[in-house]
Amino acid sequence: MITLTLKEQPTVPLEAEVLSPDVVGGLAAADLRALPVYLGKRQHRLDTFFDVEGAGGDELEIRGDVVKVKWVGRAMTRGRIRIVGDVGMHLGAYMKGGTIEVHGNAGDWVGGEMSGGLVHVRGNVGGQVGAAYRGSPSGMSGGMILVEGAAGIELGMRMRRGMIVVRGRARDFAGLQMKGGSIFLLGGAEIRTGAWMTRGTIVSMVPVRLLPTFSYACEYNPMFLGIYSKHLQALGFAVPCNAGDGAYRRYTGDSAVPGKGEILIWQSRTV
Repeated sequence: MITLTLKEQPTVPLEAEVLSPDVVGGLAAADLRALPVYLGKRQHRLDTFFDVEGAGGDELEIRGDVVKVKWVGRAMTRGRIRIVGDVGMHLGAYMKGGTIEVHGNAGDWVGGEMSGGLVHVRGNVGGQVGAAYRGSPSGMSGGMILVEGAAGIELGMRMRRGMIVVRGRARDFAGLQMKGGSIFLLGGAEIRTGAWMTRGTIVSMVPVRLLPTFSYACEYNPMFLGIYSKHLQALGFAVPCNAGDGAYRRYTGDSAVPGKGEILIWQSRTV
């Protein structure tokens, strides 16, 4: 395992795309320390900002609040990254495989346009999680993002496939222009949920304020949620699916597009 410990907080955001198992795996210690990172337009060695221990392998641990370090795990295809502390923007962007675990908070664009792998953030995340970058037609197309805390705006914007689960509350425009995939909002969301979605599923465990362009369809317990529930329970997230406990109210939309997406809102029998 390779361990990086932050020496000092950079004065401006540090671009560190090299912090990926695809890059560091198999490198000798001297080569690891000499990897290039960018502070603004200036190139520096990795060991300017980090103490580097270990060499080779597909497992990387980063210690310290690297809130100004961007692009960690960019386009990674394998291995594991464990971050003990907060981390900056674009974590796991374009990710294709492997696992990233954050014991802290993460900035904006977590899993931006990812197509595979798992990102698990134990704290809060910023906006545009799993979203499309500006000017791009599609967001995440595969993989899974788990968030223990709250999430910012435009969660899953233009996502096509994959799954996002947020235990806390999401802000405005969750599922904006969603084209497919699944979003689970265990703590609900603020306003404009599912705006301009054309396909996909948003599941909320608490009532959310819907746009008038969504129409009530029925109340039922989808069979596919039973499968998802077992998988998520193994990851520490509870999603009810027992008809004896309640049912989901299904709404379709967004008819302003027009769209064929769905929003499922849990209704407990005990309420």
